[in-house]
Amino acid sequence: MKYFLLSFLFLFFVEKSVEAQIKSPDDFLGYSLGSRFTPHYKVLEYFKYIGGANKNVKIHKYGKTYEGRDLLVAIISGKENMDNLETIRKNNVSMSNAEKMSSKSKQPAILWLSYNVHGNEASSTETALRMLYTLADPKTTNIQNWLKNTVVIIDPCLNPDGRERYVNFFGAATGFKPNSNPMSREHIEPWPGGRSNHYYFDLNRDWAWQSQVETQQRLALYHDWMPEVHVDFHEQSYNEPYYFAPAAEPIHQDITPWQRNFQITVGKNNAKYFDQNGWQYFTKEQFDLLYPSYGDTYPLYNGAIGMTYEQGGISAGLSVVTLDGDTLTLKDRIDHHFTSGMATLETVSLHADKLVEEFKKYFENAVVSPPGLYKTYVIKAQNKSRMKRMVNLLRNNRIEYAFGSDRSLNGYSFETQKNENFRIERNDLVVNLQQAKAVLANVLLEPQTSVSDSNTYDITAWALPYAYGLPAYATTESVKGKYLAMDEFKEVFPVVEKPYAWIFPWNSIEDAQVLIALQKENIKVRIAEDAFTLGNRNFSIGSLLVYRTENERNILDLQERITAIERRLKMSFYPASGGFVDKGKDFGSSSYRMLNTPKVAVVAGPESSSQNVGEIWHFFEQELSYPVSLIEAKNIGNLDINKINVLVIPDGAYGDEVAGKLEDWLKVGGKVILFEDAILNVNEAKPFEIKRKEFPKEDPSGVNSTEYAKRKKEDLAEVIPGAIFKVHLDHSHPLSAGLGAYYYALKTDDKIYENLSRGWNVGVLKTGSYMAGVAGKNVIKKLSSGMVFGVQSIGKGAVVYLGSDVLFRSFWENGKQLFLNALFLVD
Repeated sequence: MKYFLLSFLFLFFVEKSVEAQIKSPDDFLGYSLGSRFTPHYKVLEYFKYIGGANKNVKIHKYGKTYEGRDLLVAIISGKENMDNLETIRKNNVSMSNAEKMSSKSKQPAILWLSYNVHGNEASSTETALRMLYTLADPKTTNIQNWLKNTVVIIDPCLNPDGRERYVNFFGAATGFKPNSNPMSREHIEPWPGGRSNHYYFDLNRDWAWQSQVETQQRLALYHDWMPEVHVDFHEQSYNEPYYFAPAAEPIHQDITPWQRNFQITVGKNNAKYFDQNGWQYFTKEQFDLLYPSYGDTYPLYNGAIGMTYEQGGISAGLSVVTLDGDTLTLKDRIDHHFTSGMATLETVSLHADKLVEEFKKYFENAVVSPPGLYKTYVIKAQNKSRMKRMVNLLRNNRIEYAFGSDRSLNGYSFETQKNENFRIERNDLVVNLQQAKAVLANVLLEPQTSVSDSNTYDITAWALPYAYGLPAYATTESVKGKYLAMDEFKEVFPVVEKPYAWIFPWNSIEDAQVLIALQKENIKVRIAEDAFTLGNRNFSIGSLLVYRTENERNILDLQERITAIERRLKMSFYPASGGFVDKGKDFGSSSYRMLNTPKVAVVAGPESSSQNVGEIWHFFEQELSYPVSLIEAKNIGNLDINKINVLVIPDGAYGDEVAGKLEDWLKVGGKVILFEDAILNVNEAKPFEIKRKEFPKEDPSGVNSTEYAKRKKEDLAEVIPGAIFKVHLDHSHPLSAGLGAYYYALKTDDKIYENLSRGWNVGVLKTGSYMAGVAGKNVIKKLSSGMVFGVQSIGKGAVVYLGSDVLFRSFWENGKQLFLNALFLVD
């Protein structure tokens, strides 16, 4: 027994000795933090080392990036909390579901610290290393006490792919010693920069939409924990001082007084430590709380205290001379982020009980008294595919929903903006706000977001019915859906042994995947440019057809291949027994045009908007699984029609010579799709007939009577940070196939175009087109008449003009159909 006791004591002291000798980041890495940038693999190694050396640190891997880099978090707290970690987690989730906690023991607050969502804001990850070490080896009593009340989750790098792009650039661009001159190339990143992820998406604008794999995996973990406080560590221009909460207006009306006040409490404690060090900072000026997909707003709409911290430092490298003449170093930036992080931990710990109490109350109140004017949103099942995608978005955000109700109601129509009578059908989506996620659901669905201050940092309209192009109603009645899932009734088609043709619809990404599969098998596909009726079934413009005889000449097992595609893609084609139709034009008519197989290139480079390039690239690869070539702008004039017959030119500035470079290629059958400002590069340039609509400017001789202090508000007549406009469609044109009565465009500029005189004005704005979001009175006036979407024929080719970003951040689902039409249907 004595021998056993001695052995136990020996092991105990050895274990304690090992824990006491945890290596600092400097010792582990072999260099001092701030003297160089730490590559991602070394960050992971250090986190895993700490997790293995300290029982009060748990390392959890939650996924991988598009480029295959690991994503992980460290979970740190006091011993008692770590011993009961799963109970703590379950209790937090129970509270967020407005359920009773599984344990009556004291519940610590959960503080989640997120670093480096923007890759070139690179001091954040370095700070995470220091935070981890300090909390894993707490040498002071106060930090030990803070961890008794708090569970801290540290995500060292939300965007490893972007950060590595920046770190690799800097390592290659810097000399033996860092150059502090801001004109030095180490401070000027090449396109696309390190800010975004692999597909050039801004991950800090993807929280609600979850379009990117990094966000999808992180949000799954976030909802498994539901922290009381979330802090997102950023960097801004290196000429700016530090920013921390409280935030600026506009602040969404659903953010509670408690959430606002606690931001002030945190800010005051941060300010105390910054004041002691004489560090400059600001609050309440720039970073608002409106757009729902940020790292501060999304947690706020999920009951937490969400905050953004901004250190000056983008592209600052290891040191840079600022406009004030001071030299800002990476070590300075780490110090500032570390100090705000520790000050926030102190505040959270001191108010842990109140944070947990208010968090619980937040969700209980949501069930009893949902926010906003409306209690129920009903989305009509006009398009099954887009409906399923909206349901998936709600599910990913843990928003409850149901289907059908067999009731007639009166409610606000998103389309007419008036109260109307409507009936809930079996597959209509019903979102009742008497639920724990009422605030988030209301923010995402409300037809018009209330904005107290127009000087906002991002778009101001995103209502899901508009984004998905689905008719919807909002009602003040509390209505429950009857069914948990859509009715997946599958229509039974007649059996035809040898069909004259197979017919399938065109109104979704799934339909596009069918077309892709057919063309990959070299099966010829035709489009119906007029509606027709066959066998008491109505087929709309854009319906696609495969003629048996013309395909069997080259494909002997045609029917077997079509059957295989139907099975693989879970799609049924309608078999037509003959070419004679009941109404419309028979199948021998020229109205059934053969579709070309697109061979696509996308222009990508310094001339292009990296965001728009990424949206297009991601759409092809991740949603369509369709081959696409990224080419440089200098190669536009060298296109071979046999290799590239569709050229997508993203938003950007390419120069006046673009028109001339494309003319010959267009005349022999090429198709170019121009996004937003790419249109301006061919504006009034032959053979393009597009012309931007100009408006008379105010008389410059007038006297400026505006007070200097009011200068920003006077400019608001010209602002449009992101508003929704109703586009009137020509439904006889293939570009509008599969879309609803209108297309709802998210406009982020006031550009509008004259109607084409020898082309097709497929999408136009008219008086009363403004629907939602902030748009100055002068902007609304400009956008009251003109073309947004158009098609022009040039020789055997075509030009598609897209005057708004139809793939905006990959959540504007209505626009994906329009882009598919431009890609596959327009000739």
